[in-house]
Amino acid sequence: MKAHLLLSRRVLLATALALTATSPVANAEDYPTRPVKMIVSTPAGTGPDVIARIVADHLTRLWGQQVVILNQPGANGAIAMRAAATSAPDGYTLFLSVFSNYVTLPEWKLPFDAARDFVPIGFVSEQPMFVGVTPALGVNSLQELIAVAKKRPGEINVGVGAPRGFLPHLTAEWLRKATGADMTIVHYPGAAQAITDLIAGRTHVVIENLSVFEGPMAGGTLKPLAVASNRRWPTLPELPTATESIPGFVANGWFALAAPAAIPSGIAHKISDDLRTVLGRSDLKRRFLELGSYTRPMSPDELVSFIRSEQELWRPIVSEIVSTPK
Repeated sequence: MKAHLLLSRRVLLATALALTATSPVANAEDYPTRPVKMIVSTPAGTGPDVIARIVADHLTRLWGQQVVILNQPGANGAIAMRAAATSAPDGYTLFLSVFSNYVTLPEWKLPFDAARDFVPIGFVSEQPMFVGVTPALGVNSLQELIAVAKKRPGEINVGVGAPRGFLPHLTAEWLRKATGADMTIVHYPGAAQAITDLIAGRTHVVIENLSVFEGPMAGGTLKPLAVASNRRWPTLPELPTATESIPGFVANGWFALAAPAAIPSGIAHKISDDLRTVLGRSDLKRRFLELGSYTRPMSPDELVSFIRSEQELWRPIVSEIVSTPK
């Protein structure tokens, strides 16, 4: 594992250096001259897909060339990674990578590795996890939830609408580990099923992003307890952060744009610069905020450092999950 981590670090640093090279590429100034594909590893209508379509729409308007979304779900993201990694490295196939592509999947020893097979183009947005409960549980804070879970070991069910090793699951595992509360994690095919069981009383807690919570919150069937971010959420200023109860407890999903590893540096630079331009638009920021996400533009080398820090933060929990039988 140490050797794998060292290799990933070296490759990430190498890709950053490639992107900061100053050698010109002849066709970079004219890019793009035809439609661009953006591969997404989840089905249409999911969170990553919605984020991708917003970015694609803004890039389409900036470039005057259509950015087409290709949804290729399956194998926890490996199918999309394979399709993107084996595409021509000419800038006309991009990959909207998510947290799990860089943090979780490498531990599964898949044949494609985001750190090796892709060049990070730019950070798109962060999306913190929220912790919510059924009102029937009778708790009004994260501290009260932890206290109830400790009094009723194994009885409190935490619903996660994501596969093993993905962020909702990792957040639930970290919550158990950080608090010593013995809660039972229940996996669902998607967030909608977890919410359905919460409303029906079959599960007590759901960990997901804000867009999943909005309907149930409005209907009074879900009570938010905390947001796992460094700051309170702008549209819910009364909602505490998880760090106010559990120091250091920050769990953010995130999206980044990547390209096949051999993309010319000039084209990679242009895409990165243009991405920063559209992410700075007020209407895009406003739409992201409505989805429980916020922009955080980074240069490619800043993105490399960020990815490395995320890998180091989550590796102990991911490694434990990988080594534990299902």
